[in-house]
Amino acid sequence: MNLFRSRGPRRGLLRRLRPPQLLALVYLLGIALGAALLHLPGMTRPGVNLNTVELLFTATSAICITGLVVADTGEAFTRLGQVTIILLAQIGGLGIITFGTLFALLAGRRVNFSERQHLAQQVNALNVGGVVALVRIIFLYTFAAQGVGALLLSLRFVPKFGLGEGLYQSVFHSISAYNNAGFVVLPGGMAPYVADPLVSGVIAALIMLGGLGFLVQLNLLTHWRAPRRNRLLIYSRLTLWTTLALLLIGAVLILALEWRNPGTLGPLGPGGKLLASVFQSVTPRSGGFATVDFTAMGNATIFLIIALMFIGANSGSTGGGIKTSTFAILLGSAWNLIRGRTELITFGRRVLPENVVRAGTITTIYTLLVFTGFFLMLVTNPTLRFTPLLFETVSAAATVGLSLNTTHLLNDPGLIILSVLMYLGRIGPVTFALALNLRETSSGRVRYPPERDILVG
Repeated sequence: MNLFRSRGPRRGLLRRLRPPQLLALVYLLGIALGAALLHLPGMTRPGVNLNTVELLFTATSAICITGLVVADTGEAFTRLGQVTIILLAQIGGLGIITFGTLFALLAGRRVNFSERQHLAQQVNALNVGGVVALVRIIFLYTFAAQGVGALLLSLRFVPKFGLGEGLYQSVFHSISAYNNAGFVVLPGGMAPYVADPLVSGVIAALIMLGGLGFLVQLNLLTHWRAPRRNRLLIYSRLTLWTTLALLLIGAVLILALEWRNPGTLGPLGPGGKLLASVFQSVTPRSGGFATVDFTAMGNATIFLIIALMFIGANSGSTGGGIKTSTFAILLGSAWNLIRGRTELITFGRRVLPENVVRAGTITTIYTLLVFTGFFLMLVTNPTLRFTPLLFETVSAAATVGLSLNTTHLLNDPGLIILSVLMYLGRIGPVTFALALNLRETSSGRVRYPPERDILVG
């Protein structure tokens, strides 16, 4: 497999594409290939009739590691169909370009500078020089983490389902959780394990690992092995503290809001309530798993979940949303404005003004994307209620996969809208906007005089 070179008249076409254009293109091709595979005989169970739009939606949900489904994955798809879906999620989580580079490396071909730029865009590498070595480490680390997760889950699933089925369930859900894909093929879903510390704990840990981002994980690993030689990056500190704060705030609020709710935490003991609230605080970060019935939650909790989904996971991770670093920079900028400061300082370092502008731009574009998608969902599905459609829209745009039992009620136009949102949420709206720009960016030699008479706020 070679994504960077081609023979014949179009030789070198892909090499001329800029990183955002290549990223947008390969995910489109991956969705098309996934939809074609799911159309093959033997993918769905007898009596299950999914039309082209529904299969395209499923392929998009898998490649974009979202987890929204129009039918229960375990009941609607055969074992072959389930394996196809989880492989698409694995490819989408690690990145199609990253996979292409792995095959190139295995074939012994050197990766040139242009291709390293594409890879750096895919994995959010801080520099281009070490990106190939970084990709090797990403694969080894990812498969190791998924292997450990599957081994731990097998301690519960093998005794319950038998050796073959238990190992399959363990591997499937370990891959799904680490990639923040949210696909479940367990009989009865995740609800039976709401108070199970092993299953809920392992799934939550895998979701958090995948949502941290490869660079943060590797930085933590190298820092742990040699703390004096390998310091924690400022970016790692920022995202870790933001992630921890969001996790604790979400868990405490869910615990307080749902403590007596008979449809969610009410029937559980104190330990089960704490475990369930932590799990439900982790999963909106892009995990997509649920151990309680989200349709039974109160309006305040639903609003909290929507906010957590909108923020999402870390940059360069398997998660979506505006990203934790973006959210932290926005909060810091607002606090600076209140205090009358002109520079944003974090952990003793000054945040570059262009990063502050980028955070605001990302949030603005993402908000417009969600608002536009939600408006179109209201137009195309007028019989469905406001809150479930908003929840579904944010879940798709943030590639989370949680639902208020609404996805299967959507018509084909609604499914297409959500598919577009999942695609844009996976590659990033800013990346897509840059991909549409066919001209090279300006060198910045022309500078215009400033205008100070524009009122803001």
